[in-house]
This record gives sequence, C-alpha cells and structure tokens, in this order.
Amino acid sequence: MIKLATGGAVPTTNAAKRVNTDFKLVRLGFGGAAIGLTDYVEQFNAGSSQNRAISIGAIRQAAAGGINYFDTAPGYGNGLSETLMGEALRQVETPFFLASKAHLGPAGSIRQSLENSLERLQRDQIDLLQIHGSSYSAEQVEHILKPGGVLAEMQQLRDEGLIRYIGFTSEDNNDAVYQLINTGEFDAIQLAYNLLLQHPYEPTRPFGSLFEASKRGMLTVTMRTATSGIFQKWMQLVHPSNSFDYTESLLQFVLSNKLVDVALVGMRTEAVVQSCLSVLNDRAGRLDIDALWDRYDI
Repeated sequence: MIKLATGGAVPTTNAAKRVNTDFKLVRLGFGGAAIGLTDYVEQFNAGSSQNRAISIGAIRQAAAGGINYFDTAPGYGNGLSETLMGEALRQVETPFFLASKAHLGPAGSIRQSLENSLERLQRDQIDLLQIHGSSYSAEQVEHILKPGGVLAEMQQLRDEGLIRYIGFTSEDNNDAVYQLINTGEFDAIQLAYNLLLQHPYEPTRPFGSLFEASKRGMLTVTMRTATSGIFQKWMQLVHPSNSFDYTESLLQFVLSNKLVDVALVGMRTEAVVQSCLSVLNDRAGRLDIDALWDRYDI
C-alpha cells in the first residue's frame, strides 16, 4: 500500500489507496508537459539539443532528490516528453512510479498509443495509463464505458501486464467526471486544482470531485498546481512593479490540501527541482485551507 511517512525529510502521500506500491509515493510529482511543449507558459524551445539535455538533467535531479512520481503524455510535444523521460529514467535505479496517457479514439487506438509510448519510454510496462481528457461530454462517457469501449480496452491492457493501473485526467468538475469516478473502475484521477481553480474542493458544503475521488480510494493527482503561470500574469497586470515569485506559495497551497496525494509541477531545470523540493520539505509553510473560508472573525 502507499504508506504514511514515518520519518525522513521527504513527505509522502497521506493515505492508503487502491494503488499499491512497495515504496512510498512522494507528494511532489514531476510533470512532463513543460519539458515537451515549446513555449509552454514561457518562451522555450523544447526540441533544442541544449534544452533536451537540461530537461534530462532535471528529471535525474528530481529522482536523486527523492521524487518518484513521473507523469508524461504522447501529446506533450508529439512524444518528445516521453522520449526525454525514457532517456532520463533508464539510468535511475531507485523505484519510481511512471504515468502516461492516451487520447480518446476509435477501437484499438488506446493500445496503439500505449505501444508507441512504451517504445519512447524504453519500457515494457508503465504503472498508470490515463485517458487524456479535459472536459468530457455525455457521448464521450458513453464511448468510454460501453461494452468493448475504452475502459474495457484499458482493462485488457492491464490484464496483459502492459499497465498496472487505470485513470483519467480532467480539468472539469461536470457530471461526466462524477460518472467516471462512481464506476469504481478507475484507480487514479488527475485534476486541475490550484489557488485559482478550486472547483474540485469546496470545503464549506463540502463538495467537489476531489472529495468524491478520495471516498473511492482513488489516487488523487493535481495538474496546473502553480496555475500554469496564470496567477503570476494576473499579479503582473495589477502590480507591474511586483517582483515576488509566487510559485512556492502556490505549491504550498496545494500541498496543504490533505486530499491531494501528488502535486505535479513542471520542472525544466535542476534549479527549479531544488526549489520545489525545498517547498515540499517545508512543512511549516503549510496552511489550514478550510480556515481560509471562514468569513467571520471570532
């Protein structure tokens, strides 16, 4: 089982989940979008030889620093993120958890996508395969859940040993997300949650997909943890002379939520990796999120 931290500097996931590992998952995960996508959030040539080398160094530095959850997708730079991840992780000897994704498509497309991913990742198996989605329609949910549909195809891939767990990603909090959660068939959910996007967690009701996924014992992983630069843009607009770096505070906000098992952050350089690890280990910087919603000074 994923275990509670019993000591040491690196915080790990806070609850037992249906995802079973023989090691502790660290609550800071390496998000692969930033290393694969050109000009994502900021100007960056992902495909240059220099930046490819820097990205590989960042992945290895993350693993050396204790990070053991790595997330990627074929859609991050037309396979570039997976290629870099595969190159970097093949020299990592410590246990790690590797997640990738596949877009919805016709019958057989999930298998083909996974086979291509495995080749780029230089592996025979990955830990988690996720449906790569943003906002699901009712028709897409039907396509996923129907007999012989996407879920059945993923289950077959799991039975064959090509993957260990099944999940899906979403940036929404609509009925489709709850339908997928309530099937009880998915082991993990990756959702958009940060200071700006708090829709998965509304503690005053309480309400949200983060609550429901946790009730199901699903592994909960956040994307856009540092708002993908949106909060920083806002601060720059309202206070142009402000030079404060909000990234650490934004990460602390997400890590303060006890229902979040792994918070993904895009880390392109070793310096950013070290900065994020410092935040992870700074437990004194956590806050009481629920208390922020108190409207009365009592």
